[in-house]
Amino acid sequence: MRQIVLDTETTGLETSQGHRIIEIGCVELVNRRLTGRHYHQYIKPEREIDAGAQAVHGISNAMLEDKPVFARIADEFLQFVGDAELIIHNAAFDIGFINYELNMLRPGFGSITDRCHVIDTLLMARAKHPGQKNNLDALCKRYGVDNSQRELHGALLDAEILADVYLLMTGGQTALSLGGNQSKSDDGAQVEEIRRIAPGRKPLPVIIANEDELVAHQQKLVAIAKASGDNCVWLRE
Repeated sequence: MRQIVLDTETTGLETSQGHRIIEIGCVELVNRRLTGRHYHQYIKPEREIDAGAQAVHGISNAMLEDKPVFARIADEFLQFVGDAELIIHNAAFDIGFINYELNMLRPGFGSITDRCHVIDTLLMARAKHPGQKNNLDALCKRYGVDNSQRELHGALLDAEILADVYLLMTGGQTALSLGGNQSKSDDGAQVEEIRRIAPGRKPLPVIIANEDELVAHQQKLVAIAKASGDNCVWLRE
């Protein structure tokens, strides 16, 4: 199954006030594994960025002056997304802005949800942790995800962090210690922090037992069976 974890940054909070998308970040999951493929684009909004929004993401109009407008990147964005399942935190916000941009380009285009199923991790978190904070920073703390680089919001970084959070939220047990770094969640449980493995790492060696080792192993199994009074002996084919 192909999934896209997606986040956007915008000039403000409301499309009804003409606010626009200024950054899109996406990371790809296939069968619940990060593939390393991503899509990231800054976008010239053709309007001023609200001071409040700039304080959140740190992106100014000057930084976007030489970036493409949404019309120029719409096709490549849709091609990357395809019909994948979208994973978004507070999905109504991002989906609303994406639909607003698409319908300005192509009236009657419809909704991105016509082609993609959407999972809202905010709604998921509220169901799993009622009465608790469920913003992305709170979920990082709860599930032991490193967000130390998140001084400001950024679409690609937030998508990468959300991918880790989503996999932990939906992966069952997270308190099993396998030698990694641990931290405590809000309820005091130990949770295992994600440790990235370098994509260019050398493959682990595969060591195959030689004939003498196989014979010794078989003899050990026979000895164990005799000592336990077990009439069943495992024979190597």
